[in-house]
Amino acid sequence: MTQALEHIPILDLRPQYESLKLEIQQAITKVLERGDFIMGEEVKLFEAEVAAYLGVKHAIGLNSGTDALFLGLKALGIGAGDEVITTSFSFFATAEAISHVGATPVFVDIDEGSFNLDPNLLEAAITERTKAIIPVHLYGRPCEMTKIMKIAQKHNLKVLEDCAQSFGAKYMGTCSRCDGSCDTTEFSNRFTGTIGHAGAFSFFPSKNLGAYGDGGMLVTNDDDIAELTRKLRSHGSIKKYHNEMIGYNSRLDTLQAAILRVKLPHVDSWNAARREHARNYNNLINQSGLISPEISNGHVFHQYTIRITNKSRDDVQKKLANVGIGTMVYYPIPQDQLPVYKGTYAPQPLSIQVAKQVLSLPMYPELGTDKQKFVIEKLSGT
Repeated sequence: MTQALEHIPILDLRPQYESLKLEIQQAITKVLERGDFIMGEEVKLFEAEVAAYLGVKHAIGLNSGTDALFLGLKALGIGAGDEVITTSFSFFATAEAISHVGATPVFVDIDEGSFNLDPNLLEAAITERTKAIIPVHLYGRPCEMTKIMKIAQKHNLKVLEDCAQSFGAKYMGTCSRCDGSCDTTEFSNRFTGTIGHAGAFSFFPSKNLGAYGDGGMLVTNDDDIAELTRKLRSHGSIKKYHNEMIGYNSRLDTLQAAILRVKLPHVDSWNAARREHARNYNNLINQSGLISPEISNGHVFHQYTIRITNKSRDDVQKKLANVGIGTMVYYPIPQDQLPVYKGTYAPQPLSIQVAKQVLSLPMYPELGTDKQKFVIEKLSGT
């Protein structure tokens, strides 16, 4: 295939904006004319629409996905002296939130096929101090929630789902390596974030449902968790000037809520396009040493991430950059091995291995087939 050098970014937000430009401008103008910039009408409407979309009782808009994790843990009663189990292979916000509430992160390794927390390693990590589990639906692929929830129920643990990369993803109740013995009907065909005690979402611009700035949300079916989160996000009060506790300033901006309301009706079609691109990539990749991701039901492919096992990943990334192809490494250092935790944790073998191999290729709904072919042609020639 012959094609002139062009720049193919890992993410291009411009086509999406152009397709919704008039609606977004109208939504912003409405907020500007109304002047309700903090906790305005658009926030309430967006919360109601997300709750209806996900099928949960409560959706609470927050300042960021990180705050959703942090306030979610606070609302679940997690604090000093507690331990929270999570994956070693994730963005630092996951562990950071645990440390911020005064608890201790406990890391387990990943399942090699999914990059997600391996539920078969959970019980060995549980101690008398363990109070919660944070499964991360990495790259938009749902974790094996049946196994995780059964272990949590057995040991009376809270589950806070990290859904920063998985808005619109559904857990279909099919474990990638299930022996067939687990009953999956209780949790199957449910959106990520609605299975555990609460789910934390991010609306960072690059997400499948992205704002034009920071934004986040906690969702739950638990009335007490919802009420406490609403207090915590607004200086410990529901009624203005009647502060009941020490809280925070973590409100979803009204302008961002207005933008997200325009985008929400399109998220399913965007996610379907991402899945189609992933299938197309997988069909195009035909080279030993390149491991393509598994296509599982419900996966929304926030990232399309391959593994390069027969050469230097960093060299491949540089060569692709030289021909105008943008890629990213999510994540070059497992979070338990970051400088902030230096010397605290023994490395998890699979997380260390894949951190040296993973490379995310361009992925966004408007990505054309010709561009995908160009990416794989150049990848195969590295």
